[in-house]
Amino acid sequence: MHSLLPLILLLLLCSLRFTPTTNADDDLTFHINTDCPSNMNYTRGGAFQANLNTTLSSLPTAASASSGFAENVTRDQVYGLAQCRGDVSAPDCRSCLDTSAREITSKCPGQKRAMIIYEGCLLRYSNASFFGEPYTSGPILQLANVQNVTQPEQFMPRLGALLGNLTREAAHGGSPRMFAAGAVRHTSFVTLYGLAQCTRDTSPDNCDLCLAILVDAIPKCCYGKQGGRVFAPICQLRFEIYPFYNAQAAQEAMSPAPAPGGGPANGSDDHSGPRKNATTGVAVIAGSNHTVRTALIIVSVLAAVTMLLLLIVAAYICKQSRKLHMHVQIARDGHGDEEEMRSSEPLMYDLSMLRAATDNFSEENKLGEGGFGPVYKGTLQNGQAIAVKRLSRTSQQGHVEMKNEVVLVAKLQHKNLVRLLGCCIEEDEKLLVYEFLVNKSLDKILFDPTRQQELSWGQRYKIIEGIGRGLLYLHEDSRLTIIHRDLKAGNILLDADMNPKISDFGLAKLFDIDLSVANTSRIAGTYGYMAPEYAVRGSFSTKSDVYSYGVLVLEIVTGQRPSENLINSVWGHWSRGSVPQLLEGSPADGPGPEEMLRCIHVGLLCVQAGPHLRPSMASVVVMLNSRSITLPVPAEPAFMTPGELPWEAALEPSINEDSVSVLEPR
Repeated sequence: MHSLLPLILLLLLCSLRFTPTTNADDDLTFHINTDCPSNMNYTRGGAFQANLNTTLSSLPTAASASSGFAENVTRDQVYGLAQCRGDVSAPDCRSCLDTSAREITSKCPGQKRAMIIYEGCLLRYSNASFFGEPYTSGPILQLANVQNVTQPEQFMPRLGALLGNLTREAAHGGSPRMFAAGAVRHTSFVTLYGLAQCTRDTSPDNCDLCLAILVDAIPKCCYGKQGGRVFAPICQLRFEIYPFYNAQAAQEAMSPAPAPGGGPANGSDDHSGPRKNATTGVAVIAGSNHTVRTALIIVSVLAAVTMLLLLIVAAYICKQSRKLHMHVQIARDGHGDEEEMRSSEPLMYDLSMLRAATDNFSEENKLGEGGFGPVYKGTLQNGQAIAVKRLSRTSQQGHVEMKNEVVLVAKLQHKNLVRLLGCCIEEDEKLLVYEFLVNKSLDKILFDPTRQQELSWGQRYKIIEGIGRGLLYLHEDSRLTIIHRDLKAGNILLDADMNPKISDFGLAKLFDIDLSVANTSRIAGTYGYMAPEYAVRGSFSTKSDVYSYGVLVLEIVTGQRPSENLINSVWGHWSRGSVPQLLEGSPADGPGPEEMLRCIHVGLLCVQAGPHLRPSMASVVVMLNSRSITLPVPAEPAFMTPGELPWEAALEPSINEDSVSVLEPR
């Protein structure tokens, strides 16, 4: 019994520590903000005020009776909208909106336009219609929890992934309330909860756009915080490390509208367990808040017991074997990739074989140097030419790089991706073996005065299209969604027929198919190709790859390096209508000037400042191959010159002089 006492005390401490707390701000009538421009007044006692009073008195009743949303239009152009948060009950919705209707007239007396936001509801009116208007820019209301998380560099990527899921679920998940709530595990003891919602007058695409803008704003207001809220007129986001919403009501609100005449079996809904959307993977914890708290206590206690058992097992294993084989260490240095690494063992090369193939990594066989070490040409005994990347022994990310390359790249099959043949992990060496491409990297030809003319217009156009197809495969068509994060001319290899192949996935960020947006506190890539939101805030997505692709397209067409203020030059010609001047003195064969001008047009669309303005790679491939599609006019790109790069003092030296690392400010 005495031996069990420490364990019992540990379990009690866990249950006390991890019982979710409540927050005073979770009162549904907690006031968030009131917005009432003072430049539009109505006449007191006039028709507008009478119709406004009618509107404000009717909206709470109408919204609470129709699942939390109502619109109203009266004579004299009074437009009103009321909406409650998706998990709020009808009585609470009515109470919140009644309070809103009273307060909005007292806080905004005589104003023809006003909006008031509470924790549980939103009320808005105007003298002009605003129904269905998209939100693309304007003020964003931001509130951050004063408490900090202990591991922001791990917390922020998980938060970005969760909010990205919720964005897609709210906009395109089929919920009639355009609402989503969910949770992800941050640590063994901490769960991260999030919520997203749009006003129901907006379209799914406008909802997606608005929420994407808010997600992009999160790092600026709430980096490393335990919670935060961001509001725009038609959408909102919130996250906390405790369950701040009604989980069972949230699950019901996320359920798609039933088909006409259909209904659940036995005349009742079955919400007995957590629901996980098959498209987004957002897990919603079902049950009342009391049930959630009880479940978390049980999970926390079980986690503590499991942790204790794991420590005992680990101590025993360490005692039995002090030295593990290198590939076993790497297999366990990740998140469940051990089985996949084992499946890669047939790709393992002997170190002696690779030393012989490369003449012991001689300088004569050195092809170049990348951010993680040099690359050597080798020839195996059967005559096969290979390229061997020798990861730096001092690289702190060598194991992660190896895992990404071997586990992921070996599974990707596309004619525009470099093929990984295998790897070697022996002694202190970490080596990756690739197919050898005789024409090496694109930059070796594109900027070599003696070889530039080898790239005809036809070949340049084929390279642009091929890179686009390879990137589309990484983003959308493969089993996994891969964000490259270092797309540049040096990472495009060319085979004997000048077919492009994307290489170097060491900086690639892997997600499940439904997780395509995240944030990082350490930015690694190549300056000149980095999207502004990635260089400044560490926010990356498929759209940051699209930006890099746009720079690459302009680089291929013009033959200018990004460091030569390429985007500024091309935009200046575009603004003056002198883009054809960029093509003077270039090869005349292959596609005509119209095709190359179209490439410049597509490139400018890809480097627009806002991620939401850039096309997807699927759209890019269609625009390049279809002459019947009229391209939209590009917005002005974001100009980033070296003197304007934020936090220059935080730049770290890198093995590759073109590569920079920027630290996110705390």
